[in-house]
Amino acid sequence: MPAQFKDYYATLGVPRDASPDDIKKAFRKLARQHHPDTATDKKAAEEKFKEINEANEVLSDPEKRKKYDVLGARWNEAGGHEPPPGWQYAEGPGGGSAQEFHFGGTGFSDFFEQYFSGGSRYGFPQDFEPETMPRSTTRARARRGHDIEGDILVTLEEAMHGTLRPISMQTVNRQTGAVETHEFQVRIPPGATDGRRIRVPGQGEPGRNGGEAGDLYLRVRHAAHPDFTTRDADVLHDLNVAPWEAVLGAEVIVPTLDGSIKLRVPAGSNDGQQLRVRGKGLPKGKTGERGDYFVMINIVLPERVTTAERELWEKLRATSTFNPRA
Repeated sequence: MPAQFKDYYATLGVPRDASPDDIKKAFRKLARQHHPDTATDKKAAEEKFKEINEANEVLSDPEKRKKYDVLGARWNEAGGHEPPPGWQYAEGPGGGSAQEFHFGGTGFSDFFEQYFSGGSRYGFPQDFEPETMPRSTTRARARRGHDIEGDILVTLEEAMHGTLRPISMQTVNRQTGAVETHEFQVRIPPGATDGRRIRVPGQGEPGRNGGEAGDLYLRVRHAAHPDFTTRDADVLHDLNVAPWEAVLGAEVIVPTLDGSIKLRVPAGSNDGQQLRVRGKGLPKGKTGERGDYFVMINIVLPERVTTAERELWEKLRATSTFNPRA
């Protein structure tokens, strides 16, 4: 079933030749505007936030963007979108299955799942038995259904506190076109790290001849956040500081998943230096322990200086004994 094409450039409001920095700036601006925690209309914001994240997921990754641009050569054709000849999309090892699966509630569109998901919407074949084999060798025996896999978009706030996500799964029989839809809930535990697979027993492909159903595996993908990234259970934040703040030290207010805190930037801080705040990351299992919060120092130079500022910089140059090339 062809998926409806998604114009990710239009979603972020950038031209098709936008630079990586342009894409990053556009995402951050839109993500702050439509973040569910700050928007007035939370439901509408959630949907827009998911669309922005999906677009950023593809366009901020050089390999995904390259594949997307190949697909986009026919982006303005009406109706569903089929890949160009020779382009292999993410059908996965279960492409021979007679069924395909479409998820609702995971935060990703069918278009993303079909072309950019690392998993398989079609199941993992375990023992394929062609229908053309003689009946004597195809005795009706119970067969377990295939396991299937997909991605689930999880905000850092959901990863922090855990949540219960309603999921719908549509099963399409490729031969008959018959469609079945069922709904269930998936528990995302506190501390769900990026890349973690959540097993949902019995929600995979139905078994045959009385066999049990396969399982569904949903791989957690942390939604991109305008202020944070993650590394396992640690939370990372980029902090821009002025040169004089790095030299003289400063006290600044920084955001965390628990709210804003005051942080001391030590005198003599270097560009790229990391400051660590223990226990302000994501939860680690059921122990109550948490990861850490890391602040990366980015020393930012002013783009323009006034006449008075220039005079002060020139005075500093004339009086300073510091030589960075010594």
